[in-house]
Amino acid sequence: MDQLTTVLGTLLLLAVLFALIRRGWAGRVRRQSGIPAPPAPPAGAEEREPRLAVPGMYVATTETGAPLERIAAHGLGVRARARALVLDEGVLFERQGAAPLFVPAADVVAVGTSSGMVGKFVEKDGLAVLTWSLGGTVVDTGFRTQRAEDKRRLLAEVEAIAPAARS
Repeated sequence: MDQLTTVLGTLLLLAVLFALIRRGWAGRVRRQSGIPAPPAPPAGAEEREPRLAVPGMYVATTETGAPLERIAAHGLGVRARARALVLDEGVLFERQGAAPLFVPAADVVAVGTSSGMVGKFVEKDGLAVLTWSLGGTVVDTGFRTQRAEDKRRLLAEVEAIAPAARS
């Protein structure tokens, strides 16, 4: 009987914790409802030959200057395996289990690196970071390339298509 009580108590505690986590996430999405949805990828972008395609991990999108505060609205805070495709029009993150994220080249403000953001901390300058304007809100999108040498190529290609990132 004591084991049954312990198991039931543990299951109840876990259920309460998961309910609180879900409530917190829903509250974050509600608070961020003023952040506009990212633009849709250009028609046929997935079929076109990209300038560069690199596999890796989409870490998250955060407001610039707040690397620990992920943007939950529009699924931007969901970490996922992804492929970054650099197109002439912008960067398309094809995320597994989440909607694709398109960053128009004209909206890219800067590119750089970071050692971490929102629970993903790596070696010095291990993340590629795109700083871009999402409907007036300046945000950072972090991407961890699968191979270290791909990070430099990715950043160089984004700089090549984004006029504001070159200045």
